[in-house]
Parts: sequence; C-alpha cells; structure tokens
Amino acid sequence: MFSAGVDVPAVLQMDRTGARAYWREFFATAAALACSPLPLAAAVTGHSPAGGAVLALMCDYRVMAQGPYKIGLNEVQVGLSVPDCIQLALRRVVCAYRAERLLVAGAMIDAQEALACGFVDETTGIDQVVTRARHWMSELLALPPHAMLATRRLARADLVATYADVDALPLDDFLEGFFHPQTQATLQALVARLKGKG
Repeated sequence: MFSAGVDVPAVLQMDRTGARAYWREFFATAAALACSPLPLAAAVTGHSPAGGAVLALMCDYRVMAQGPYKIGLNEVQVGLSVPDCIQLALRRVVCAYRAERLLVAGAMIDAQEALACGFVDETTGIDQVVTRARHWMSELLALPPHAMLATRRLARADLVATYADVDALPLDDFLEGFFHPQTQATLQALVARLKGKG
C-alpha cells in the first residue's frame, strides 16, 4: 500500500460534520490496519507525509523507495498535534526518544535516515519496492502459521488494544485541533503554496 496522506484541500472545504466523518474514517482505516489478524507490508513508492506515514506505521513491515522521497509525521509543521495513539505507533518502531525528536519537529526524513532509525524496515530501488514487500510476506507466510500468528498477536497487543475501539480514539480532541484558527491558517497557507507549485 502507499498513500501520500490526507487530501488537505478537500478537508479544508468541509464543515465540522463533514470533517468529523472524514477523520473518523481515517482513524477507522488506521485501526483496521493495526488490528488486522494477518501481517501487512507497506510498499512506500513516493513521499509519505502525515496520514500516509500513519497508515504505513500500522503495517508490520515497511519497504521504502530510495531516492528523493521522504516519510514522516509532519503534523506539527502544519499546526496539528499528534494524538498519543499515533505517537504509540511511531514509538513502537523507532524508540521513545527518537519518536519524540521526530514528532516535536514534525520531521520528514529520507529513506536512508528512515532505515537507520527503524521507521522503515528496508529500502530498495523504486521498481523493486512491491517485489521486496511481497518477498518479505512470502518468507513470513512460510513459517509455521500457528506459532507465527500467536507470536505476532502478543507482539502487537499494545497497538491492537489502542485501536480496538475506534470510538475510544481521541477524534474529538483531534478535530478541535484541526479547527483551531492557527491550524486552519497554516493549512490554508500550505494549500496556497501547493497550488503555486502546480
């Protein structure tokens, strides 16, 4: 899977009800990935900011294309705080201290740095990303399934417990932050910059 993240221009056009439905669906998608009973591999073949990085973090394994691409939870750069449920997903793969550094700065990092800190598990040429993700999956599926799946369930128990009930996730707090005037102004400026590049 690959996602460049949230369609910011579209969400900015929504009223509170529409935005809540959109963000609930996003959190539900993240929860479905986090709670999947089967292993998942993310094939990151381009930039993966914010929402795209969140979805990748919910997977068991991440293969990222080498090159000019960046990945990260850059929410702070656009005026949003990162909910603890998402911070947990990053802490699980890069350690608490490194997660704090990346989150507070809203850092976008290249594939080499992402590999070095554990944000992704493997990097390769863009034409091999999906192949390598499938290869990892085939190796995993060759293991005795009962033992592999039982061990995976235990290893991911904290993530699954956090995402087991979508309605318990901090959606309303996130929505308040999204509609904060400072956040809205920052996001509007981002959209204007993106339109200027297009």
